[in-house]
Amino acid sequence: MSIRAATRPGRLPEPRRRCGTGAAIPRSAQLHLAFTRVLAIDPAMLDRSPLKLAVLAVAMTGLLLTAGCAGRGGKNRDTAYVARDVDTLYAAAKDRLDRGDARQAAALFDEVERQHPYSPWARRAQLMSAFSYYAARDYTKATQSAQRFLSIHPGNRDAPYAYYLIALCYYEQISDVTRDQKITQQAKQALTDVVRRYPNTRYAGDARLKLDLVNDHLAGKEMTIGRLYERTGRWVAATLRFRNVVENYETTSHAPEALFRLVESYLSLGIPDEAQKAAAVLGSNYPDSEWYHKAYDLMSKHAAGTTAI
Repeated sequence: MSIRAATRPGRLPEPRRRCGTGAAIPRSAQLHLAFTRVLAIDPAMLDRSPLKLAVLAVAMTGLLLTAGCAGRGGKNRDTAYVARDVDTLYAAAKDRLDRGDARQAAALFDEVERQHPYSPWARRAQLMSAFSYYAARDYTKATQSAQRFLSIHPGNRDAPYAYYLIALCYYEQISDVTRDQKITQQAKQALTDVVRRYPNTRYAGDARLKLDLVNDHLAGKEMTIGRLYERTGRWVAATLRFRNVVENYETTSHAPEALFRLVESYLSLGIPDEAQKAAAVLGSNYPDSEWYHKAYDLMSKHAAGTTAI
């Protein structure tokens, strides 16, 4: 059963002050800076040979072209390194996020921290960067950004959200039961961390719901493997898988079938007493399920066969 669908995080905490507005250094100003650098020629260069001066002229032209193309075919003008005040830079990042350009927003939020590491906005930019990467479905970078935020600000009031975001990144990567479930185990651990650390938050409430789905998914994986073992006559291996479901995932939807499969496996192994115990547990907990009716019929046929012999 696939459980890829997931809700987005709850309302992201808004910054506590209004950002200023502004824009990147205009192209004309970039060109002016380029000309200034180019024309700052050491007088000693004038004594060089005509060939060397020609090479220098070519280099000047390349620099001018590079400056003129910024923001068109090269690196995006918004994310190219341009020294900007923190309010302008944060506002540009927020605007990108609001317009749905999450990847560019993440790069700009990273730039806030890089250019203004000691600003109060740097801390918020770290978390906004993690969310932007998450929105862009770049789960690896989102997880790294959130973990970095927690390593620097473990006691911050937004720490619960960072833990929750990490859990969502793992949760949304869960694959179907036919594939490796390492990510599912990581999702379970991350969701458990949210519940354990912050049990009274709204994040914990959602994490509990997702944990139920994760456990059901892991139980489904065990059942898939157990059925395969059963079809190929590897009864002992099948029994171990079904017992794992009954003992560790007893609250999932797979528990009744697991008990029935135990009845089948124990009878095939020639252990009718254990089969009877599994059938009794099934009848006690799920008396109206189809799996109990099947187990009852199976045990009745076995008892009739034994009597006939």
